[in-house]
Amino acid sequence: MCLGENFKKLEETITRLCGEGGCPWDQKQTHLTLKKYLIEEAYEVLEAIDNRDDEALKEELGDVLYQILFHCQIAEKEGRFDINSVIISINEKMIRRHPHVFADRKTDSIQEIKDRWEEIKLEEKSKKDRLSVVDGIPVGLPALQKAQKLQKKVAKVGFEWDSVDGVIEKIEEELDEVKEAISGKEESKVSEELGDLMFAVVNLARYMGKEAEYLLHDAVKKFTARFRYVEDGLKAQNKSFADSSLEEMESLWNAAKVKEGKE
Repeated sequence: MCLGENFKKLEETITRLCGEGGCPWDQKQTHLTLKKYLIEEAYEVLEAIDNRDDEALKEELGDVLYQILFHCQIAEKEGRFDINSVIISINEKMIRRHPHVFADRKTDSIQEIKDRWEEIKLEEKSKKDRLSVVDGIPVGLPALQKAQKLQKKVAKVGFEWDSVDGVIEKIEEELDEVKEAISGKEESKVSEELGDLMFAVVNLARYMGKEAEYLLHDAVKKFTARFRYVEDGLKAQNKSFADSSLEEMESLWNAAKVKEGKE
């Protein structure tokens, strides 16, 4: 069976689920109620990629595709747009944003390609009545990604540090302000300064060409693995956390680091 036939069958499945005599749950869904599922499925794709699990990746990409078609089905029922118009739109955009492939702007320079991509995006966005450089950042993005996109936007217009030293100095300045707020026992000030400190750290990640969201994801994954090592070590000694000192737990924690080759 060819791609077109398989795609059509999936469309028919969704149409039946959402239509008369279909699934009561599917019939009640809206763009708003489906939001969390699209995010969850996207993160499951990332997990499959991190685990280098092709079978899981195939399944999770299918789940994302299903969510896209589900949204298109809802929109089509309301007479707004359908999957065909979505496909046409993205195809036109990709051709428009790759003039080095589909037009006469030939180049092998990755930097030039990226610069031209951003130029074309700006041209497109200018037609959407955006009044500020910082307009256009999705409200629902995780805070780390939103912060990094904001920093990237302002850096493009010259609101940027001359060197990484300035970024690091800003982090040190924000950390000092956190310490000051803590010593002054100002709860609201502590919250504000902690937020500023996190924003500054995200900016360092951006400046160094790293994705803060992924860095924190990896750090959480590493912490989880090390803490499980601590748990297993205590269990092997027939000890609970309540029966163990912080020094004993730290010893196991350091052993986990050694096992990883960190020390």
